[in-house]
Amino acid sequence: MTFLVNDPTEFASEALRGYVAAHPEHVVLAHGGVVRASETPAGQPALVIGGGSGHYPAFAGWVGPGMGHGAPCGNVFSSPSASQVYSVARSAENGGGVILGFGNYAGDVLHFGQAAEKLRAEGVDVRIVRVSDDIASGPAEAHRERRGIAGDLVVFKIAGAAIEAGADLDEAERVAWKANDATRSFGVAFEGCTLPGAGEALFHVPPGEMAIGLGIHGEPGVREVPMGTAAEIADLLVEGVLEEEPAREQGGYQGRVAVLVNGLGTVKYEELFVLYGRVSDRLAEKGLTVVAPEVGEHVTSLDMAGLSLTVVFLDEELERLWLAPADTPAFRRGAPDTADRPARTGVHAPGQEDVPQAAPASQEVAGRIVAALEVLRSTAAEHEEQFGRLDAIAGDGDHGQGMAYGTRGAVAAARAAAAAGAGARTVLLRAGDAWAEEAGGTSGALWGAGLTAAGSVFDDAGGAGADEAVAALVAGIDAVVRLGGAQPGDKTMVDAALPFRAALVQEFEASSDLAQAVQKAAAVARDAAEATAEITARRGRSKVLGDKSLGTPDPGALSFSVLMDALGEHFAQAPHQDGPQEPRP
Repeated sequence: MTFLVNDPTEFASEALRGYVAAHPEHVVLAHGGVVRASETPAGQPALVIGGGSGHYPAFAGWVGPGMGHGAPCGNVFSSPSASQVYSVARSAENGGGVILGFGNYAGDVLHFGQAAEKLRAEGVDVRIVRVSDDIASGPAEAHRERRGIAGDLVVFKIAGAAIEAGADLDEAERVAWKANDATRSFGVAFEGCTLPGAGEALFHVPPGEMAIGLGIHGEPGVREVPMGTAAEIADLLVEGVLEEEPAREQGGYQGRVAVLVNGLGTVKYEELFVLYGRVSDRLAEKGLTVVAPEVGEHVTSLDMAGLSLTVVFLDEELERLWLAPADTPAFRRGAPDTADRPARTGVHAPGQEDVPQAAPASQEVAGRIVAALEVLRSTAAEHEEQFGRLDAIAGDGDHGQGMAYGTRGAVAAARAAAAAGAGARTVLLRAGDAWAEEAGGTSGALWGAGLTAAGSVFDDAGGAGADEAVAALVAGIDAVVRLGGAQPGDKTMVDAALPFRAALVQEFEASSDLAQAVQKAAAVARDAAEATAEITARRGRSKVLGDKSLGTPDPGALSFSVLMDALGEHFAQAPHQDGPQEPRP
């Protein structure tokens, strides 16, 4: 468990502040992350690497000459928001473009992708590299669709070295993908990790067994097998990664490999050395030469008991870059020449835009929107433990936390905007940004996008009634489907949201009663969410766990139905506030 905690909701931000205070010569705070303490040299590509907190030294620990230029840091096990990624990238970029590097997880793909679109709209050349080294999460023929685990270190080290050596954006992107495609990882877990402030691990491994194919976000493995000795575990991992070894002499590969044995938080260094001794012997037996091995904690998962083996099949170029100097708080090799680099003079901070003027009628609607968001916040808080428990079965256990954080942030932003005189549109836009910012992860991106799309239905110049409320709910769901890319049957929020949408439109057309339509649609959504228990997940982290998700409803689908049910009850209890302003024609 995590012993040193003040407020669990502030754990990630407090840890980041302390990290910066401990390493002022390397990093400074930016909005939602860190950047180098020295300015990026003019025209040099900026390597911005990131993900959720809870993985130190990934990712903030790798910021420095020879590796990353900046790292956005999300909440524990949740991707940083698009605004955090954007701010860190803006602070790091200095005319050479940006490479956004992250592990291939749905939430990171969404948030980093949204930040990239905003940067491109401002004329910044942005490339995206998704690390996908985990062999347990997909077949060899779809290597780039796998998830990223400890291979992040190798890919970002090699890409950073290429940039330090003078590579432009095209060249740095090529090298990063080349490193990713040469990297394979495989891991095991002995016990789950515990989120800060929680009293129970996200999952447990049965006594005498170990989980094969772990993730780094508190996910259980894809299957359990009898616990082995250190030698047996080493053999299992070596055989796994070498199943995809390329042919010797192919593409410059001659049997030279970089090797990383990574501890996830509880397995101590002496144990890792015991295992690496066997790994080293086995690789030598197979005629492989190990180049600069790394054994230790590099990509952790809080206090998770587990480890992984990473092997990189090197050619001359990759080996040279793997051995190149780097100087970061958590990874050092040699000493890059940085004496002439000026100290950083500032970082990007989100603008404090003025609230647009709004008509009194729209301000009245904004007040009703704040009240509705308050209902979502209290409902998410009430069900936080339930949502997290469901998510821990075949996910990473943070869905309850993410929904609680997201709704809390949305309410705070909406209240502040309304207090400043904002209308309905502005209140929803601010709430959407804040939900994504506070929650992170896939659900944060989707709910944030949903609120933003709902805001587009309103304006700040006039009132609105039930017709607009229904249109806003429909627009929000359409945005979730469009952005997330999920289809019915994938076992996601979409499996509840689309039936809700259809029932809402049908009921409202028949009755013109907003509260009744939302309540009936919420009941349909709840049935659809419960029915996802019979589906095997086809998207997200749960898909790699096969049948483990069978028998359990999708957390995102269930939370959607619960929040919509609460919203319907709210409308029914306050029709004078949330119903139409005047009868429909």
